[in-house]
Amino acid sequence: MPGLRRLVWIAAGVALLAALGWSFRPRAVPVEVAEVVKGSFAQTVEEDGATRVRERYTVSAPLAGRLLRVSVEAGDPVQKGGILAVIVPSAPAMLDARTRAELSERVGAAEARVERARAAAERAGAALDQGRADLARTEKLERGGFVSPSAREQAQLAVRVSEKELEAARFERHAAEHDLSQARAALARARSFGGNDPERGTEWEIRAPVAGRVLKLLKESEDVVDAGAPILEIGDPRDLEVVLDVLSTEAVRVKPGADVELDAGGGLRLSGRVRLVEPSAFTKVSALGVEEQRVNVIADLTSPPEAWQALGDAYRVDARIVVYREADTVKVPVAALFRDDADWAVFVVSEGRAERRRVRIARRGALRRWWSRGSRRATG
Repeated sequence: MPGLRRLVWIAAGVALLAALGWSFRPRAVPVEVAEVVKGSFAQTVEEDGATRVRERYTVSAPLAGRLLRVSVEAGDPVQKGGILAVIVPSAPAMLDARTRAELSERVGAAEARVERARAAAERAGAALDQGRADLARTEKLERGGFVSPSAREQAQLAVRVSEKELEAARFERHAAEHDLSQARAALARARSFGGNDPERGTEWEIRAPVAGRVLKLLKESEDVVDAGAPILEIGDPRDLEVVLDVLSTEAVRVKPGADVELDAGGGLRLSGRVRLVEPSAFTKVSALGVEEQRVNVIADLTSPPEAWQALGDAYRVDARIVVYREADTVKVPVAALFRDDADWAVFVVSEGRAERRRVRIARRGALRRWWSRGSRRATG
């Protein structure tokens, strides 16, 4: 019996060891693999942007007044010189009977000042002529020894004073004539309205500066507007460009002429080319509340016009700006790379086993990196 009990304990121990060995044995770890391929590599800068009409015109009110209801709608075609809106100019603030009488009296006073200034100029001119004649006689008498040099100097001083008085009188006459013109203009405008009723004013037609389509109505209903108030925008929606705001640290790599791949949504993919990288950056707050310095990159659409006729002004697009392209390279997915000290490394599947290999990355894209084949080193 003791021997049988010993055998049972030995069998139990062996079974326990076998169970522990089976549970702790190495197991294969499921992993995702991707093929390292050769092909064209493109390094891109990815940003979103919006389309924009290349040449847009903001039509503004040329004068203050009452804007009548705008008859055109957004999207309507317009011809150069066509009537877009009508403004009834505002009547001057002071158009009562007393003011008109004051304006009339102001015209009369201005006319009187002009006559007075003209008379003063004539008087100064006559005084100058007399002073010059006196100076000529004094100089003749001085040469004969009949008067002292101081008398000649006094005569010269009188001539210079008369010249200044004539100059001042002419300036005064010019100012009086200017005041008269202003007074007459104010009176004429008051008489043209004939009272406080702006309906009796002349209507002013606002015409289209160019042919195109109405992009946006800024004023639609009848309203009182000031001079320079924007009313609507005109442009040609068939002439589009793309504006991309790029981080300034990325914009330094973007050059004019770079290819741009555009995704406008709905399966619409277009191509473009960078025309301009604006020289000035601006500050923009990101969705995380971080201030960023960004630069506008302007790209032209190079796809056929019929391919992007569905786009309009200010449509959102996703863009990839190609900053480097190589025709024949070894490419590896970005997700397969990891840091190994100061180097990059990948796991390579060899005979069913994963081997770590260090690689040197020449360029990096959003999804793939260019694996520099000449720097590959296996570490085992």
